Amino acid sequence: MRKQPWTAIAIEFLIVVLGVFVASQVTEWSATQADRRLGREYTARLLADLEQDLENRRVLIAYYNAVYASAERSVALLQDPSADPQAVVVNAYRASEYAFYPATRATWDTIVSAGDTRLLPQQAVASGLADYFSNDATQDILDEMRQTAYRQRVRSLLPHEVQAAIRERCGDVRNDAQEIVGFRNDCDLGLTGATLRAAADRLQRDPAVLDDLAYQFSALVAARANLQGDAVFLERAIDALEDGVGE
Repeated sequence: MRKQPWTAIAIEFLIVVLGVFVASQVTEWSATQADRRLGREYTARLLADLEQDLENRRVLIAYYNAVYASAERSVALLQDPSADPQAVVVNAYRASEYAFYPATRATWDTIVSAGDTRLLPQQAVASGLADYFSNDATQDILDEMRQTAYRQRVRSLLPHEVQAAIRERCGDVRNDAQEIVGFRNDCDLGLTGATLRAAADRLQRDPAVLDDLAYQFSALVAARANLQGDAVFLERAIDALEDGVGE
C-alpha cells in the first residue's frame, strides 16, 4: 500500500485555510474602508444640510422678531384714533405675516432609507437627529400662523387695494433665491389719505381685532421659542458631526 505524504497534505491544507482567512480579512478590511468613506461623505453632506438649516432658522428668528415688534406696535396704534393710518395698516398687516423654511432632509432620508445611520458619528445621532427630522418645527409654525383668527380677520377687513399696495411696496424682502429674509423699511404705500384712513378705521372700530391680536402674541411667542430651540439643537448637532469627522 502506497504511503500517503501526510506532511505535504497538511501543508497544502494550511495554505488553503490561510488563504481563505487572508482573503476574508482583506474583504472585511475593504468593506470597513468603504463604510468609512461613505460615512465621511454622508457626514459632509449632512453637515452642509444642517448648516443651511441653522442659517434658515436664524433668518426665521429675525423675521418673527420683526412680526412680533409689529404686533406690539399694533396694540397702541389700534387704540389711538389719531395714529398715522398708514402705520396702523402696515403694522397690523405685518403682525399677521409668516415665513417658512422646511428642514433640509434629502441627505438624512437617504441615510435612513439605506440603513446607514451607523456610519455617522454616533454622538451626532444620539443628539436627536431623528427627532429633529421627524418633527419639523417650521412646519408646525406654518400650520399655526397661516390660519390664526387674527390673520383671517385683518385680511378680511383690509380692502384688496390696500393689501396689494402693502405686498408691493411694504411687504417681504426676498433674496436672489426668492427666500423671505425680512421686511422693507421706510416704505410708502402710495395710497390716498382717504383710502388709508378708511382702512385704518375698519381695523380700529372692530374690537375683535385686538382680541384676536392677544392670541396672536401667544402663537408668536411659541414660534420664536421653537425656532430658538431648533437653533440651539442645530449648533450642537453640527459640533457633534464636526467632532466625529476629526476622529
